Amino acid sequence: MTRILFITATRIGDAIMNMGVLDHLITTHPDARITVGCGPLAAPLFRAIPEVERVIVMKKQKGGGHWLKLWRESVGHRWDMVVDLRGSLTSWFLWAGQRFVKRPNPRAGVRHRVEEAAEVLRLGAAPGTRLWIDAAGEARADAELPQGQTVLALSPAASAVFKEWAPERFSELALRLTAEDGLLPGAAIAIFGGPGDEARAQAVKAGLEARTVIDLTGQLDLVEAAACLKRAALFVGNDSGLMHMAAAAGTPTLGLFGPTDERLYAPWGEKARIVRAGDRFDERERRALADTSRESLMGALQVDAVERAAAELMAESAKA
Repeated sequence: MTRILFITATRIGDAIMNMGVLDHLITTHPDARITVGCGPLAAPLFRAIPEVERVIVMKKQKGGGHWLKLWRESVGHRWDMVVDLRGSLTSWFLWAGQRFVKRPNPRAGVRHRVEEAAEVLRLGAAPGTRLWIDAAGEARADAELPQGQTVLALSPAASAVFKEWAPERFSELALRLTAEDGLLPGAAIAIFGGPGDEARAQAVKAGLEARTVIDLTGQLDLVEAAACLKRAALFVGNDSGLMHMAAAAGTPTLGLFGPTDERLYAPWGEKARIVRAGDRFDERERRALADTSRESLMGALQVDAVERAAAELMAESAKA
């Protein structure tokens, strides 16, 4: 048995972008028994992974107390391998046969977060992302989504207002895509989001006339959401954890970008694409915006551009 401590992200999207490394560990160590250290938002992602025997939830505390919690709950074990994708000091104070800790590498230039994670294990190529879905998740998808009907998935919220495309543009796009002459004629429209995103969902629904709308905002856990997204014909959403989830599920995924850098955060996969509003922002600018911006910076992205990008994505995905 190989005992592995896997330390990953707090945010859902970042944790999903690290899942390829976890999948690599499981594939190359079939006898692995894995403990995961992560934030509370990402913790439910690991529920359906048989090799994960424990999740240490690191709720942020003052003075780095969450790292002390991780150390206390892991220092008593002799780990065959510690893989730390957060680059913490905690990893260096644990007994480990092998230790892989993320370190700054300014000479590497701008790289996608998936590639950064792969570099920690010194992998030659970045692995694809992956999600694990259990029977309960599949059953919830059976219950929520209409059998035999095409589904367009939308995610109109994001972790920050400045990354959110206007709800009325989501509505207009959905009407075009599901029209008789649209890309997905007659498709049901499923709206995804977490607790607290209900206002955004309601604003989109208000513009959808008599279309079939399934509002799943705040109704699903992460595994259930993954199961539902896996069944969608197309996902369109802001730069968010749900965007990364849809791409990892293998759904054709169109990410809407403006004040974030797609070179780092684009959805990863053969069936994933982005469309951009205006000029690219670098990571330093994004962090500054997180502290100062209280309005959307996605106004330059027009519905026509997103509709064209969706059509191109679907055509390319059909060939993949």
